[in-house]
Amino acid sequence: MRGAPITSDQMYKIEENGHGIIGMRRFLMMENAGHGISDFIVVKFKNLKNKKIVAVCGTGNNGGDGLVAVRHLAGYGAKTSVVLLGSPSDIKSEEAKLNWGIVEKMDTVEIIFGKEVSDAVRKKILSADIILDGIFGTGIKRDIIDPHASAIDAINKSKAYVLAIDVPSGLDPNTAAIHDKVVKADATITFHRMKKGLAKKPARKYTGPVHVEWIGIPPEAERGVL
Repeated sequence: MRGAPITSDQMYKIEENGHGIIGMRRFLMMENAGHGISDFIVVKFKNLKNKKIVAVCGTGNNGGDGLVAVRHLAGYGAKTSVVLLGSPSDIKSEEAKLNWGIVEKMDTVEIIFGKEVSDAVRKKILSADIILDGIFGTGIKRDIIDPHASAIDAINKSKAYVLAIDVPSGLDPNTAAIHDKVVKADATITFHRMKKGLAKKPARKYTGPVHVEWIGIPPEAERGVL
């Protein structure tokens, strides 16, 4: 673990400093995060040929990290799919839009999107070998409703290996409190530093082992924050 755990607000400020003051752009952070997710899966599984990998993505930056990961994993011969919980027009950040635009042009990645979890989507999630949980990151502040609620239920019913991106969706990154429901992950990959909620004992049954991935934000971006 690199240093003491931090809150989601501190992480946001560190990203702001990295992007705005130092010039380490957010799309580079997203690229490094997604590449780190891909590397984690490659090391864990060794051979990904024909493995069914489904990235379940929200329309925020957490989903954007999942899009980058899928792009990298497609190069290992995996059968990759993206389930976007919403419409492409709902994608919030420029970085996530950029990565959606790339994945859209890839015929090695199957894309499904919509504002409900259809039977086809449910089957896709239930038949996966590996699921990337990119539904919510550290910014969740509301009740979990559909399609996100149904997607979390399907992930938890699947027999796939589940890797949570940043935090398991539905887990508060600062307190480890559970929102209405939460993804039960086999492992969690978080970025830059451990988040306070992930370090708390009650979180362990949802996070699995937590890996902290360095995504290239210079240590100088922490000045004035920590």
